[in-house]
Amino acid sequence: MNTTKHYLAVTLAFTIWGFFSLVLKPLSDFSAFDILTYRSIVSASIMLIVSLFLRPKVLKKNIQVFKSLEKKERIRILIINLFSGLFLALNWYIFIYVMNNVSVGATALAYLICPILTMVLAFAILKEKLFKLQWVSVILSLTACILLSLGGLIDFVYSMVIALTYAIYLVLQRKNKEMDRFLILTVQITFAVLILSPFFVTHDFTTAKTNFFYSMIALIAVGFTIIPMFLNIYALRGLNSSVVGVFIYLNPLINFFLAVFYFKESFTYLQGLSYGLIIISIILFNIPALKNSINRRRAAHIQ
Repeated sequence: MNTTKHYLAVTLAFTIWGFFSLVLKPLSDFSAFDILTYRSIVSASIMLIVSLFLRPKVLKKNIQVFKSLEKKERIRILIINLFSGLFLALNWYIFIYVMNNVSVGATALAYLICPILTMVLAFAILKEKLFKLQWVSVILSLTACILLSLGGLIDFVYSMVIALTYAIYLVLQRKNKEMDRFLILTVQITFAVLILSPFFVTHDFTTAKTNFFYSMIALIAVGFTIIPMFLNIYALRGLNSSVVGVFIYLNPLINFFLAVFYFKESFTYLQGLSYGLIIISIILFNIPALKNSINRRRAAHIQ
Protein backbone atom coordinates (compact mmCIF):
# COMPACT_ATOMS: atom_id res chain seq x y z
CA MET A 1 0.00 0.00 0.00
CA ASN A 2 1.25 3.49 -0.91
CA THR A 3 1.01 5.39 2.37
CA THR A 4 2.32 8.76 1.13
CA LYS A 5 -1.19 10.26 1.01
CA HIS A 6 -1.92 8.97 4.49
CA TYR A 7 1.27 10.57 5.85
CA LEU A 8 0.37 13.87 4.16
CA ALA A 9 -3.16 13.68 5.60
CA VAL A 10 -2.02 13.10 9.19
CA THR A 11 0.68 15.80 8.91
CA LEU A 12 -1.84 18.36 7.66
CA ALA A 13 -4.46 17.38 10.26
CA PHE A 14 -2.22 17.92 13.29
CA THR A 15 -0.60 21.02 11.78
CA ILE A 16 -4.06 22.58 11.49
CA TRP A 17 -4.89 21.65 15.09
CA GLY A 18 -1.60 23.17 16.20
CA PHE A 19 -2.97 26.60 15.30
CA PHE A 20 -6.30 26.03 17.11
CA SER A 21 -5.33 28.40 19.93
CA LEU A 22 -5.39 31.32 17.45
CA VAL A 23 -9.16 30.99 17.07
CA LEU A 24 -9.95 29.78 20.61
CA LYS A 25 -8.14 32.48 22.56
CA PRO A 26 -10.21 35.36 21.04
CA LEU A 27 -13.29 33.55 22.43
CA SER A 28 -11.99 33.45 26.02
CA ASP A 29 -14.88 35.68 27.19
CA PHE A 30 -17.27 32.82 26.40
CA SER A 31 -17.50 29.67 28.51
CA ALA A 32 -15.98 26.41 27.31
CA PHE A 33 -19.45 24.89 27.19
CA ASP A 34 -20.77 27.74 25.03
CA ILE A 35 -18.01 27.12 22.49
CA LEU A 36 -18.43 23.34 22.67
CA THR A 37 -22.20 23.57 22.18
CA TYR A 38 -22.08 25.74 19.08
CA ARG A 39 -19.04 23.95 17.66
CA SER A 40 -20.62 20.50 17.92
CA ILE A 41 -24.09 21.55 16.70
CA VAL A 42 -22.76 23.54 13.71
CA SER A 43 -20.31 20.75 12.77
CA ALA A 44 -23.01 18.06 12.98
CA SER A 45 -25.50 20.20 11.03
CA ILE A 46 -23.07 20.86 8.18
CA MET A 47 -22.07 17.22 7.94
CA LEU A 48 -25.67 15.97 8.04
CA ILE A 49 -26.63 18.38 5.23
CA VAL A 50 -23.67 17.18 3.14
CA SER A 51 -24.44 13.49 3.79
CA LEU A 52 -28.20 13.76 3.21
CA PHE A 53 -28.35 16.17 0.26
CA LEU A 54 -24.92 16.23 -1.42
CA ARG A 55 -23.92 12.58 -1.02
CA PRO A 56 -27.22 10.63 -1.08
CA LYS A 57 -25.79 7.78 -3.20
CA VAL A 58 -22.95 7.24 -0.72
CA LEU A 59 -25.44 7.27 2.16
CA LYS A 60 -27.72 4.75 0.43
CA LYS A 61 -24.81 2.46 -0.43
CA ASN A 62 -23.48 2.50 3.14
CA ILE A 63 -26.92 1.78 4.59
CA GLN A 64 -27.08 -1.28 2.32
CA VAL A 65 -23.58 -2.34 3.43
CA PHE A 66 -24.56 -1.92 7.08
CA LYS A 67 -27.75 -3.98 6.63
CA SER A 68 -25.81 -6.73 4.84
CA LEU A 69 -23.50 -7.25 7.83
CA GLU A 70 -24.17 -9.83 10.51
CA LYS A 71 -26.00 -8.62 13.60
CA LYS A 72 -22.85 -8.99 15.70
CA GLU A 73 -20.89 -6.75 13.30
CA ARG A 74 -23.66 -4.11 13.22
CA ILE A 75 -23.70 -3.96 17.02
CA ARG A 76 -19.89 -3.70 17.08
CA ILE A 77 -19.91 -0.76 14.63
CA LEU A 78 -22.63 1.04 16.61
CA ILE A 79 -20.76 0.57 19.92
CA ILE A 80 -17.45 1.76 18.45
CA ASN A 81 -19.02 4.92 17.04
CA LEU A 82 -21.10 5.61 20.14
CA PHE A 83 -17.98 5.50 22.29
CA SER A 84 -16.09 7.52 19.65
CA GLY A 85 -18.73 10.25 19.98
CA LEU A 86 -18.51 10.09 23.78
CA PHE A 87 -14.73 10.46 23.88
CA LEU A 88 -14.85 13.22 21.26
CA ALA A 89 -17.33 15.18 23.38
CA LEU A 90 -15.21 14.75 26.50
CA ASN A 91 -12.00 15.66 24.67
CA TRP A 92 -13.48 18.80 23.08
CA TYR A 93 -14.95 20.12 26.32
CA ILE A 94 -11.89 19.55 28.50
CA PHE A 95 -9.54 20.88 25.79
CA ILE A 96 -11.52 24.13 25.37
CA TYR A 97 -11.84 24.58 29.15
CA VAL A 98 -8.11 24.11 29.74
CA MET A 99 -7.15 26.30 26.76
CA ASN A 100 -9.20 29.28 27.98
CA ASN A 101 -9.09 28.79 31.77
CA VAL A 102 -5.77 27.09 32.57
CA SER A 103 -3.10 27.70 29.91
CA VAL A 104 -2.12 27.04 26.31
CA GLY A 105 0.90 25.21 27.69
CA ALA A 106 -1.32 22.70 29.52
CA THR A 107 -3.06 21.73 26.27
CA ALA A 108 0.34 21.42 24.60
CA LEU A 109 1.43 19.01 27.35
CA ALA A 110 -1.75 16.97 26.78
CA TYR A 111 -0.82 16.32 23.18
CA LEU A 112 2.71 15.43 24.22
CA ILE A 113 1.35 12.74 26.51
CA CYS A 114 -1.25 11.54 23.98
CA PRO A 115 1.16 9.86 21.51
CA ILE A 116 2.71 7.84 24.34
CA LEU A 117 -0.70 6.66 25.53
CA THR A 118 -1.76 5.94 21.94
CA MET A 119 1.34 3.85 21.24
CA VAL A 120 0.97 1.89 24.49
CA LEU A 121 -2.77 1.30 23.96
CA ALA A 122 -2.20 0.26 20.33
CA PHE A 123 0.53 -2.16 21.45
CA ALA A 124 -1.54 -3.60 24.32
CA ILE A 125 -5.00 -3.71 22.69
CA LEU A 126 -4.42 -3.87 18.93
CA LYS A 127 -1.12 -5.79 19.14
CA GLU A 128 0.55 -3.27 16.83
CA LYS A 129 4.28 -3.92 16.51
CA LEU A 130 6.85 -1.37 17.63
CA PHE A 131 10.51 -1.59 16.62
CA LYS A 132 13.27 -1.26 19.24
CA LEU A 133 14.13 2.22 18.00
CA GLN A 134 10.48 3.22 18.38
CA TRP A 135 10.51 2.02 22.00
CA VAL A 136 13.54 4.29 22.52
CA SER A 137 11.39 7.08 21.06
CA VAL A 138 8.61 6.25 23.55
CA ILE A 139 11.05 6.40 26.48
CA LEU A 140 12.45 9.75 25.30
CA SER A 141 8.94 11.16 24.93
CA LEU A 142 7.96 9.90 28.37
CA THR A 143 11.08 11.49 29.87
CA ALA A 144 10.20 14.81 28.21
CA CYS A 145 6.63 14.68 29.55
CA ILE A 146 7.83 13.91 33.08
CA LEU A 147 10.19 16.91 32.91
CA LEU A 148 7.36 19.15 31.71
CA SER A 149 4.97 17.89 34.39
CA LEU A 150 7.36 18.97 37.18
CA GLY A 151 6.15 22.54 36.71
CA GLY A 152 2.61 21.90 37.95
CA LEU A 153 0.63 18.86 39.09
CA ILE A 154 -2.81 20.35 38.24
CA ASP A 155 -1.78 21.09 34.66
CA PHE A 156 -0.44 17.54 34.40
CA VAL A 157 -3.74 16.01 35.58
CA TYR A 158 -5.76 18.06 33.07
CA SER A 159 -3.29 17.11 30.37
CA MET A 160 -3.58 13.40 31.21
CA VAL A 161 -7.37 13.48 30.88
CA ILE A 162 -7.25 15.28 27.52
CA ALA A 163 -4.56 12.88 26.27
CA LEU A 164 -6.36 9.73 27.40
CA THR A 165 -9.72 10.68 25.83
CA TYR A 166 -8.12 11.34 22.44
CA ALA A 167 -5.80 8.30 22.60
CA ILE A 168 -8.82 6.04 23.16
CA TYR A 169 -10.60 7.74 20.24
CA LEU A 170 -7.63 7.08 17.92
CA VAL A 171 -7.39 3.41 18.91
CA LEU A 172 -11.13 2.94 18.35
CA GLN A 173 -10.79 4.20 14.77
CA ARG A 174 -8.44 1.36 13.82
CA LYS A 175 -11.41 -1.00 14.28
CA ASN A 176 -13.71 1.29 12.29
CA LYS A 177 -13.05 0.60 8.60
CA GLU A 178 -16.24 -0.83 7.12
CA MET A 179 -18.10 2.38 6.24
CA ASP A 180 -17.46 5.63 4.35
CA ARG A 181 -15.02 7.89 6.22
CA PHE A 182 -17.06 11.10 6.00
CA LEU A 183 -20.26 9.28 6.97
CA ILE A 184 -18.56 7.67 9.97
CA LEU A 185 -17.34 11.08 11.14
CA THR A 186 -20.87 12.49 10.69
CA VAL A 187 -22.29 9.72 12.87
CA GLN A 188 -19.63 10.26 15.55
CA ILE A 189 -20.17 14.01 15.80
CA THR A 190 -23.96 13.52 15.79
CA PHE A 191 -23.57 11.03 18.63
CA ALA A 192 -21.46 13.61 20.48
CA VAL A 193 -24.25 16.18 20.10
CA LEU A 194 -26.87 13.68 21.33
CA ILE A 195 -24.71 12.81 24.35
CA LEU A 196 -24.32 16.51 25.21
CA SER A 197 -27.93 17.50 24.43
CA PRO A 198 -29.28 17.10 28.01
CA PHE A 199 -26.62 19.60 29.15
CA PHE A 200 -27.55 22.01 26.33
CA VAL A 201 -31.06 22.25 27.82
CA THR A 202 -29.93 22.86 31.41
CA HIS A 203 -26.93 25.12 30.68
CA ASP A 204 -27.43 28.84 31.28
CA PHE A 205 -26.30 30.59 28.09
CA THR A 206 -26.09 34.05 29.63
CA THR A 207 -23.27 35.59 27.58
CA ALA A 208 -24.65 37.50 24.60
CA LYS A 209 -23.43 36.09 21.29
CA THR A 210 -21.94 38.46 18.71
CA ASN A 211 -21.41 38.21 14.96
CA PHE A 212 -17.72 37.70 15.72
CA PHE A 213 -18.59 34.70 17.91
CA TYR A 214 -20.71 33.10 15.18
CA SER A 215 -18.08 33.67 12.50
CA MET A 216 -15.36 32.13 14.68
CA ILE A 217 -17.59 29.14 15.47
CA ALA A 218 -18.16 28.60 11.73
CA LEU A 219 -14.39 28.70 11.19
CA ILE A 220 -13.83 26.26 14.06
CA ALA A 221 -16.55 23.90 12.79
CA VAL A 222 -15.20 23.68 9.23
CA GLY A 223 -11.49 24.51 9.47
CA PHE A 224 -10.64 23.02 12.86
CA THR A 225 -13.16 20.19 13.20
CA ILE A 226 -14.53 18.69 9.99
CA ILE A 227 -11.46 19.01 7.74
CA PRO A 228 -8.72 17.82 10.16
CA MET A 229 -10.90 15.05 11.62
CA PHE A 230 -11.67 13.76 8.13
CA LEU A 231 -7.93 13.82 7.33
CA ASN A 232 -7.25 12.01 10.60
CA ILE A 233 -9.74 9.22 9.90
CA TYR A 234 -8.39 8.92 6.34
CA ALA A 235 -4.83 8.57 7.69
CA LEU A 236 -5.92 5.80 10.08
CA ARG A 237 -7.10 3.73 7.10
CA GLY A 238 -3.49 3.36 5.94
CA LEU A 239 -1.37 3.88 9.06
CA ASN A 240 -1.18 2.20 12.45
CA SER A 241 -2.55 4.05 15.49
CA SER A 242 0.98 4.23 16.91
CA VAL A 243 2.25 5.96 13.76
CA VAL A 244 -0.64 8.45 13.71
CA GLY A 245 -0.13 8.94 17.44
CA VAL A 246 3.44 10.16 17.03
CA PHE A 247 2.31 12.85 14.56
CA ILE A 248 0.21 14.35 17.37
CA TYR A 249 3.52 15.90 18.46
CA LEU A 250 3.13 18.45 15.64
CA ASN A 251 0.19 19.92 17.56
CA PRO A 252 1.98 20.70 20.87
CA LEU A 253 5.18 21.80 19.13
CA ILE A 254 3.24 24.44 17.20
CA ASN A 255 1.26 25.23 20.38
CA PHE A 256 4.49 25.65 22.33
CA PHE A 257 5.94 28.15 19.85
CA LEU A 258 2.64 30.06 19.76
CA ALA A 259 2.47 30.08 23.57
CA VAL A 260 6.01 31.47 23.87
CA PHE A 261 6.32 33.83 20.90
CA TYR A 262 2.70 34.87 20.26
CA PHE A 263 0.85 34.62 23.59
CA LYS A 264 4.04 35.50 25.56
CA GLU A 265 3.60 32.74 28.14
CA SER A 266 6.60 32.05 30.37
CA PHE A 267 9.33 29.78 29.03
CA THR A 268 12.05 27.84 30.89
CA TYR A 269 15.20 25.99 29.86
CA LEU A 270 13.57 22.81 31.17
CA GLN A 271 10.77 23.25 28.65
CA GLY A 272 13.29 23.84 25.90
CA LEU A 273 15.13 20.63 26.82
CA SER A 274 11.85 18.69 26.93
CA TYR A 275 10.69 19.86 23.52
CA GLY A 276 14.15 19.13 22.13
CA LEU A 277 13.83 15.53 23.35
CA ILE A 278 10.43 15.32 21.69
CA ILE A 279 11.80 16.46 18.32
CA ILE A 280 14.53 13.79 18.60
CA SER A 281 11.90 11.16 19.52
CA ILE A 282 9.81 12.04 16.44
CA ILE A 283 12.86 11.55 14.19
CA LEU A 284 13.76 8.24 15.86
CA PHE A 285 10.21 6.92 15.67
CA ASN A 286 9.95 7.49 11.92
CA ILE A 287 13.37 6.03 10.97
CA PRO A 288 12.09 2.39 10.78
CA ALA A 289 9.11 3.42 8.63
CA LEU A 290 11.42 5.42 6.34
CA LYS A 291 13.81 2.45 6.01
CA ASN A 292 10.92 0.10 5.16
CA SER A 293 9.64 2.54 2.53
CA ILE A 294 13.12 2.79 0.94
CA ASN A 295 13.52 -1.01 0.96
CA ARG A 296 10.09 -1.52 -0.67
CA ARG A 297 10.95 0.95 -3.43
CA ARG A 298 14.31 -0.77 -4.03
CA ALA A 299 12.62 -4.16 -4.21
CA ALA A 300 10.00 -2.85 -6.64
CA HIS A 301 12.74 -1.27 -8.78
CA ILE A 302 14.71 -4.54 -8.90
CA GLN A 303 11.60 -6.47 -9.96
